[in-house]
Amino acid sequence: MAKAVKKAAKKAAKKTAKKAPAKAKKAAPKKAAKKSARKPNAAFMTPLSPSATLAEVIGNAPRPRTEIVKKIWDYIKKNNLQDKKNKRMINADAKLKAVFGGKDQVSMFDLAKIVSKNVK
Repeated sequence: MAKAVKKAAKKAAKKTAKKAPAKAKKAAPKKAAKKSARKPNAAFMTPLSPSATLAEVIGNAPRPRTEIVKKIWDYIKKNNLQDKKNKRMINADAKLKAVFGGKDQVSMFDLAKIVSKNVK
């Protein structure tokens, strides 16, 4: 019985080897990606003045909202303030505690709300 299985396997191998390889089709030239009609909102790019407590963390210069959040994250990473177990939580040091409204720990999703309270 083992010989019959071996013969069948050999026949199958010969059949697949005899087939001519399929001709490769030429890939159609890629079209350039369409530009979206959507434009970035200019409200994100208007420079905002940070409050005195926020200025201790990111500096005094007026900056766009996106850059303010980036500077806060730079400060968090530099001072290793992200919670080890739950990465979504930010532990406050003395400077950030004033910005966070006295809270010891804040979720990263609350940063946008905190920024809006601390800019003019």
